[in-house]
Amino acid sequence: MRTVTLEELLEAGCHFGHQVFRQNPKMRDYIFEARDNIHIIDLEKTKEGLEEAANYVRNLAKNGGSMLMLGTKRQAQEVLVDAINKFTDTSGDGIYWVMKRWIGGTFTNLPEVSKNFRKLKDLERDLKDENAKTQFTKREIGEWEKDREKLEGFYGGIVSMTKVPDAIFIIDTHLENLAVREARAMGVKIVGITDTNSDPTIIDYPIPANDDAVGSIELIAKYILDAWMEGRKSFDKLRIEKAQDKSGEYKVDAPEIKEEMKEKLKEKEPIIEKKSVEKKETKKRKIIKKKEEKK
Repeated sequence: MRTVTLEELLEAGCHFGHQVFRQNPKMRDYIFEARDNIHIIDLEKTKEGLEEAANYVRNLAKNGGSMLMLGTKRQAQEVLVDAINKFTDTSGDGIYWVMKRWIGGTFTNLPEVSKNFRKLKDLERDLKDENAKTQFTKREIGEWEKDREKLEGFYGGIVSMTKVPDAIFIIDTHLENLAVREARAMGVKIVGITDTNSDPTIIDYPIPANDDAVGSIELIAKYILDAWMEGRKSFDKLRIEKAQDKSGEYKVDAPEIKEEMKEKLKEKEPIIEKKSVEKKETKKRKIIKKKEEKK
């Protein structure tokens, strides 16, 4: 995992906060100074928070956990679209996303919300079935398509989510206050970008930074996603190794271990041969005994 530099954070505009009168008092420790009525975020704290959050995300992915990415503001949507295209081709397992609007109850009432997941899947299936479409008018099929597009916008990124994820990454924790409250109620770990108008005390892994600039969002989101990808690759590698162990295909690469195994086998060879001979003799005696009994 590469180390992010203060220069990168500065160039991305992570240090710009909101106007002074919009400050949340609990963000006081993360503010460097006020300049031209704008708060400047301490980038040392940003770097520290980002690296701590990335370590958590990497370990979560390494242990086979799941995470939901939430970013409904326009700047965040652009970044998430690029990330989704990247992850669906590589390490996309266990990661979900919401970009249009947070639906209340996604965490706290998942069984009810998941009914819309099934509805979306049914519509997708029916629209692909040419035989089923012949039984309905063009107008009805057009209504299906409208419903599918609407549901896809809300649930397309979480349609495969069967349980509440282990963590959620939020772009703008102040805007997504409902998602934060649901995550806390369900014990979901929160990783989030907290601007100067946010409350960092309710976030498990706060990243104090500008949550409006595209450059800032892109740098932080990609760093978190790179950490996820790194952890997921370790998880996939471990899963393959376990599968090989179960099938009896052990791989021994260290030469000293190979030599040790050879020596142990040589020591056991005479014992194995002796047992084999004894087994054959016992079998012969049983056959002879059976023949004698028949006579």
